[in-house]
Amino acid sequence: MNQAENRNELLKSLAAIGIALFIGALFILLSGESPFEAYSALLKGALGSPKSIANTISKSIPLAFTGLAVALGSRCGMLNIGAEGQLHAGAMAAVLTALGLSALPGPIVMPVSILAGVAAGMAVGSIPGIFKAKLHTSEVIVAIMLNYICTLFTSWLVNGPAKAQGSASQTHVIPQGAWLSRLIPQTQLTTSLFLLLAAAAAVYIFLWKTSPGYQLRAVGANASAAGTAGIKVNTCLIMGMVLSGGLAALAGVTEVFGKYHRFIEGFSPSFGFTGIAVAILGKNHPAGVLLTALLFGIMDMGSLRMSRVTSVSANMVTVVQSLVILLVAAPELIKWHKNRKRG
Repeated sequence: MNQAENRNELLKSLAAIGIALFIGALFILLSGESPFEAYSALLKGALGSPKSIANTISKSIPLAFTGLAVALGSRCGMLNIGAEGQLHAGAMAAVLTALGLSALPGPIVMPVSILAGVAAGMAVGSIPGIFKAKLHTSEVIVAIMLNYICTLFTSWLVNGPAKAQGSASQTHVIPQGAWLSRLIPQTQLTTSLFLLLAAAAAVYIFLWKTSPGYQLRAVGANASAAGTAGIKVNTCLIMGMVLSGGLAALAGVTEVFGKYHRFIEGFSPSFGFTGIAVAILGKNHPAGVLLTALLFGIMDMGSLRMSRVTSVSANMVTVVQSLVILLVAAPELIKWHKNRKRG
């Protein structure tokens, strides 16, 4: 994609955001409130102090991980709609590993547990890839079913064999040495930020600076042509979904290790599905994904103050986010589907 095309894509995304905010302003006017006051409160709530900025970034981190996961899968022509199940599997595997290794020092428990979580996400992600490569089964259908399997299986664990004492559906607390450190006191921002930046850099380097990454993108652009050129298409499909599953797992691992320090049923408010919108709005590029996730984090964090200062419901932010998704994602999904049928 050349510079002019990049500029056009950026303008399309900015236009979609602007239109969504404008329509949201009309709804706010109809409710009898001032759009300027509502949006000002939203921005102040998200960016008005160092602590609010830290919490805003914290809210964007799991969305960025799942966005990166979907983006990487899309680059090889696979729609990873199974990030929700993958992050649940990763979070549970990491927590169970940390609990099982609780007698060991924290510096050992943390990396081993994180790797166990990533491995679990990769294992779940590999299934749609293998089915697609070997049986030509739609990865979307397989991934959707795996979402149910993973979330229900982790729910059974946290309400049964892995349940801590008490009425809450949660595991025991992992060893404190395995907790992700807070970067700013009294906020939820942890060292997961560094993991995210490292993951985003690794995805960019892999996709645009390595031979396997080039082959993966070639398969995504045109699988038939890539196969004719000697690229192992099936290997790329599986590899893309394996790596995508590992990235999605990091969303769950960093949430439970950084914020809750245990697995809690329902800890994810559909991070995996929102990640699809983040990836599409970010044009499946790591930098775009990070910026889009931050935008969604600003909306989520600022909506709390907006609803307190004005009578505008925090759900208005959901309306704006949905409009952004509709304006950007729908045309991109149609284009993706047409390209896939031609490929």
